[in-house]
Amino acid sequence: MPVLVGATTFGDHQDEGVAFVLDLTERKHVEGGLRKAQAELAHVMRVTTLGELTASIAHEVNQPLAAVVTNAAACLRWLDRETPNLEEARRTVESIISDGNRAAEVIQRVRALANKTDIEKVPLEVNDVVREVIALVQRELISHQVSLRTEFAPALPMILGDRVQLQQVIINLLMNGIEAMQSVTDRPRELVIRSAQDATRRVLVSVTDSGVGIAAEDADRLFNAFFTTKSSGMGMGLSICRSIVEAHRGRLWATANVPHGATFQFTLPANTDTAP
Repeated sequence: MPVLVGATTFGDHQDEGVAFVLDLTERKHVEGGLRKAQAELAHVMRVTTLGELTASIAHEVNQPLAAVVTNAAACLRWLDRETPNLEEARRTVESIISDGNRAAEVIQRVRALANKTDIEKVPLEVNDVVREVIALVQRELISHQVSLRTEFAPALPMILGDRVQLQQVIINLLMNGIEAMQSVTDRPRELVIRSAQDATRRVLVSVTDSGVGIAAEDADRLFNAFFTTKSSGMGMGLSICRSIVEAHRGRLWATANVPHGATFQFTLPANTDTAP
């Protein structure tokens, strides 16, 4: 039974005081229900995003599968020669295995995003997490004529986090950046993803777009639940992203760029257990 116990004396009278015990059972029950509701909503948002990324996922899976077919045909040609070239056949079989594993990894990542799983914080390399997300949004970038530039700092310290939840945050920031540039016709549509360490040695990830920017009246409401500037938006994406980052003991914020565009960035503490 969760309780809060407190006691104090009255000023200089050390022999007089007051003590209290508060029953926190109902409060803890409400907090547990809130956490469950947040997890359910985060899962809904992930599945919704995956639906939007269906073409990208199909393309990402088809690439290694097409390579498997091509390499298998090449392997047969090497073996069908009058004198079979076993060395080349061996190389193509190795390529088939590599491409098959790559397709399996894509499917595994998608299944992890779609499944309802408990939070599992493990040591992660943030650049690897970002690269996995980029692979999933490639088709969205192409279809919206958006160029992507990456600036990854090398040898960043590991972070401790849930891979699926952090992927959800990065996917949401990238998709928001892409959508913010839909109406842009007078300048290049460019997304820039950067990773670095900030002044406090925390790992920082930023997503910068060249879109319509952030209206002054919206700046303080961006991360509020149910606030959205999209006609078909739910207004929960950024709110969930901030909750996820804060659950990882990090911070998420946004700034307007000059003369146009916006930057969304978040910081996460380095995992001291794996730091050099």
